[in-house]
Amino acid sequence: MADISKEYKTISQIAGPLVYVKKTEPVGYYEMVNIRMSDGTMRRGQVLDSSDDLVVVQVFEGTSGIDKDASVRFLGETMKMPVSKDMLGRVLSGAGEPLDGGSKIVPEKELDITGAAINPWARDSPSDFIQTGISTIDGMNTLVRGQKLPIFSQSGLPHNEIALQIARQAKVRGENEEFAVVFIAMGITNEEKQMFMKEFERTGALKNAVVFLNLADDPAVERTLTPRLGLTTAEYMAFELGMQVLVIMTDITNYCEALRQIGAAREEVPGRRGYPGYMYTDLAQLYERAGRIKGKKGSITQIPILSMPGGDITHPIPDLSGYITEGQIVLSMELHRNGIYPPVNVSSSLSRLMGGGTGKGKTREDHKGVSDQLYASYAEGKDLRGLVAIVGKDSLSAKDRKLLDFADVFEDRIVRQGIDEDRSIEETLDIAWEIFTELDLDQLTRIDRKYIEKYLPKK
Repeated sequence: MADISKEYKTISQIAGPLVYVKKTEPVGYYEMVNIRMSDGTMRRGQVLDSSDDLVVVQVFEGTSGIDKDASVRFLGETMKMPVSKDMLGRVLSGAGEPLDGGSKIVPEKELDITGAAINPWARDSPSDFIQTGISTIDGMNTLVRGQKLPIFSQSGLPHNEIALQIARQAKVRGENEEFAVVFIAMGITNEEKQMFMKEFERTGALKNAVVFLNLADDPAVERTLTPRLGLTTAEYMAFELGMQVLVIMTDITNYCEALRQIGAAREEVPGRRGYPGYMYTDLAQLYERAGRIKGKKGSITQIPILSMPGGDITHPIPDLSGYITEGQIVLSMELHRNGIYPPVNVSSSLSRLMGGGTGKGKTREDHKGVSDQLYASYAEGKDLRGLVAIVGKDSLSAKDRKLLDFADVFEDRIVRQGIDEDRSIEETLDIAWEIFTELDLDQLTRIDRKYIEKYLPKK
């Protein structure tokens, strides 16, 4: 670490959010920096790169007004996040400063924002159901504690509304379980900020949440800090206070654009579509902070939300996210145009860890069979829509007509629900059994006969 008593007036270049400093003593990666400008004002920064000849500093508040006469002091420590149980109910900026008019956080601890990697041996398997109140997630793409389950959206779809609905409705089942939400918004507009604040206050969800808001006109460098501050807060609540924590991050695409902007300022050789080659590693550093640790009561579950540019699921951001996470919830422009909320395309969605959080004692004994039957019958009904467009409905058999109608009923009863409608898993499964009455008994091939006799309503 550097000598913190020394100030360097050796700035050689200023590019975008970066300052290049020559002839320093050895400094560490991510070391904190104070920059004193000519008029005496201070800016904060962080070491991004270090070599024998040159140190690259990213400046959190931007480099506007900094000239080569400014002095640089290396502080000999990495950035810390002050954490406390009293943070619940607080709204903070993307840099961790209060936005709610309250005082600064009085810390019980100050933790390094880069976090500590979880030893793979110490990781516990994600399990135990988290109820979001949304049927297409709870019933068919079940979220479990410790999972990373992203939502793939695109411009114009209501992913922010879904994020807020999950934030206010999500709960763990079981007594004596403390539950909290860490809501991280990156690169949002002022209008979106007002919407988030209004909804949290209207519903009272803020009392069990910590909210971090980074605005679109905030510096790009701050956007790279915001999720790390939020995840550090989540780690403290989960692994030191024993809480079940759900982290919602929106929008990961804005975060990746900040990485690309900083990479361009550093004149790095770009990777796919201009994004940095290390973007996979960077995203993994965020996503892999979810999980459960053996011997610890708490857990961190993540729902990252990303808007796919042009709706392209092969774009680097959703593509790389898909490699790291355990499934995805995909939103559909077609369902949205048809006025269906939330427009979840279950055919493209998947929760790879669903089996660990469903079944008797966790959700209900019939859950797996009901989910499989919904998928199978809906897929057949959707295929028949294409056939009807060619040959007409009259050419279908009676059973095929029932499957065709089932697809419409499924979208209207299971997928569609109100923006404030909080369904329990039992309500979701009961609705599924009601719409199974649209089919013949011999079409229910994915469900155990004993469950059909127990749960199928009599006509």
